[in-house]
Amino acid sequence: MSKPTLSLVERRQRLIAQCADQRAALAQTVEPWRAPLARVDQGLAALQTLRRNPALFVGGVVFLAILRPGRAMNWLRRGWLGWQLLRGLHKR
Repeated sequence: MSKPTLSLVERRQRLIAQCADQRAALAQTVEPWRAPLARVDQGLAALQTLRRNPALFVGGVVFLAILRPGRAMNWLRRGWLGWQLLRGLHKR
């Protein structure tokens, strides 16, 4: 191999190693954000569902208006507890 070609091969190897180090550092830096960003993705998916099905949103608002705020809060608490139970069972 000629000297310029050998020099390029060595430089390429150094750059590949540097890229691997940078990827590892970036992965370590981004790790704490993984869970919050997953929540954001879930929220965006919920918003997209509501945009595609506006009747769900209107139905929810009507349901809450009929129940009145105090009773609606009780129903929301029950729904939240049910959701948490289902998630807990699903993780097992």
